[in-house]
Amino acid sequence: MTPAELSESLRAALAGAVADGTFALDAADLPATVHVERPRQREHGDWATNVALQLAKKAGTNPRAFAEELARRLADAPGVAKVDVAGPGFLNITLDAAAAGELARAIVEAGPAYGRGTSLTGERIDLEFVSANPTGPLHIGGVRWAAVGDSLARVLEASGADVTREYYFNDHGAQIDRFARSLLARAKGEPAPEDGYGGEYITEIADQVIADAVAAGEPDPRTLPDAEAQEVFRSRGVELMFAEVKRSLHEFGVDFDVYFHEDSLHENGAVDRAVARLRELGHIYEADGATWLRTTEFGDDKDRVIIKSDGEAAYIAGDLAYYLDKRERGFDRAIMMLGADHHGYIGRMMAMCAAFGDTPGVNLEILIGQLVNLVKDGQPVRMSKRAGTVVSIGDLVEAVGVDAARYSLARSSVDSSIDLDLDLLSKATNENPVYYVQYAHSRTAGIARNAAEAGVRREDGFDAALLDHESESVLLGRLAELPRVVAQAAELREPHRVARYLEEVAGAYHKWYDQQRRVLPFGDEEVSDAHRTRLWLNDATRQVLANGLGLLGVSAPERM
Repeated sequence: MTPAELSESLRAALAGAVADGTFALDAADLPATVHVERPRQREHGDWATNVALQLAKKAGTNPRAFAEELARRLADAPGVAKVDVAGPGFLNITLDAAAAGELARAIVEAGPAYGRGTSLTGERIDLEFVSANPTGPLHIGGVRWAAVGDSLARVLEASGADVTREYYFNDHGAQIDRFARSLLARAKGEPAPEDGYGGEYITEIADQVIADAVAAGEPDPRTLPDAEAQEVFRSRGVELMFAEVKRSLHEFGVDFDVYFHEDSLHENGAVDRAVARLRELGHIYEADGATWLRTTEFGDDKDRVIIKSDGEAAYIAGDLAYYLDKRERGFDRAIMMLGADHHGYIGRMMAMCAAFGDTPGVNLEILIGQLVNLVKDGQPVRMSKRAGTVVSIGDLVEAVGVDAARYSLARSSVDSSIDLDLDLLSKATNENPVYYVQYAHSRTAGIARNAAEAGVRREDGFDAALLDHESESVLLGRLAELPRVVAQAAELREPHRVARYLEEVAGAYHKWYDQQRRVLPFGDEEVSDAHRTRLWLNDATRQVLANGLGLLGVSAPERM
């Protein structure tokens, strides 16, 4: 019996009590899904629910009496061995071994679909993440967003959402001008501007710009007037730098559906259209020669200039146009993932959302990620020579590989800073969390291979009642939780829940294997349904681990 099936049995029992007048409720008062969860203590049964506490007051009775009546009705449901009422009205439910064991077959038959849900079906979500300036290699903070953002997109999709991965390409503004000046200075053999960029990559790009120009029969940009030369280095340098960023992300397993150019907002009139819309809504005013957005009406600490007195658009003008563009493209939700230095940015962005008539936190969500520190030999990792001032995506991947990098960055809540121990992530031991989970998967694959060689075939028999060992009950309970974990990770925007769950599954599997390893016949022992049934459980675990690792963009190796 799956948690969904048990939930449906609970709802049926509730509906029956409402229909015959036992519970003074309307059918509309019943939840669409009755939530069940694993009790913290195994002796409290397989599943628990607090639905009686939720509905008793509305039904005009006390929660314990409500729970006792519901327990009486649920006790007759197929697959339920026992229902106990605990405390003020909790229901602790124990399944019979056969009902619990059926989950193994259900998981195997569902395959890659197991764990997927429909809670976000019909929602169109624009998920913007990374969006680093194209002025240098992707640094470790951006790499964290790459791992978390892509994992979140996968989790949202697994919950039914239509997700567009979007990269906001910052190709407009002062940082691009500084980048161009840095390239030009390096090409001329001059020191970098005081506010410019350093690192070997600047030399590499400057040399490539010159080589490309000469190969195309164009003048060496160093021979041009400074203004013209800077424009050549700006346009071609940004193109080369962003191509490298895209390449490094692709090798990291992250690709985007949309690369949105900031410059386009200023070139196609999107800023003017956004200002006009807000003016129509009555939120624009003029003062001191500038155009202002009255964001204090929507909780901001001060009103914001959107067109400066010199006629230039302020930075927030691009934000207004970009948000409106997303909504006009038909997205129900725009989720932005920003670095720790953008925390003060939230108030004005939410005010902007409200000014357009939308609901902050619903139509616009902002996730803030904290810092990542790399540690090796107990010491902080120094800057990358090539990048100049930061540790780059290439440095991390070279040190531990893509799988370990992605998993370790995605397994912690983004609102906490993390220290990545490069020595630990390079170890092939259970201390290394990604190794621990991947090894569990490879172990399931190895058992499946050995079973095939020994003539143990799932299709020849399955008796769910044989999965009656304590370790099997614990493992089945863990496997049952994947749909709930995925739905919760999607709802809370917390893909790290999937990683932590996989570590629990791996632990339960290793314990089961150590205590109940009889998937293979021993000596002259004949193959029995017990061997076949345990193979179903082994393969169900394999499927859950593969599905979960897939949600994190991490491989599920067959051998290690």
